[in-house]
Amino acid sequence: MMLKPYRLGALLLTLLVLPVMPSVPALAAPAAVAGKGHTAAQISDFLSGFYGDHGPSAQDRENRISQILKERQQVSEEIDVLLCSHEEPQEITVGPVTVAKAASVGWATVTTHWASGATDTFTAYVRLDSDPIRLDDVICAG
Repeated sequence: MMLKPYRLGALLLTLLVLPVMPSVPALAAPAAVAGKGHTAAQISDFLSGFYGDHGPSAQDRENRISQILKERQQVSEEIDVLLCSHEEPQEITVGPVTVAKAASVGWATVTTHWASGATDTFTAYVRLDSDPIRLDDVICAG
């Protein structure tokens, strides 16, 4: 196999840097990079606390969601993208969490309960490597 010049240069650079790598502190990389990430229990606790009984607080909306959700909310002023609704629900329940380590994501179905007795559902997603943990995306059911 013949190495192209740029590949050879990259290989040499890698070999030169390798002896330096062990001196890098282990804390330099987030735990999720090492394969740990958030557990289903941690995601469940986060989502339950984040949504509470009636929806996320103003502070949670500012500090505990992804930039993508913040931008989506700015564009969709007529609907609350975090709740997939126009109003505040009477109650919110978070279902079991599924974790897909290979995809680096965990999710749960969130159910909103309304005074009329009706319910709606949506799926809330959390990246396993988010630090601190935050809501990454919401997909409305209908």
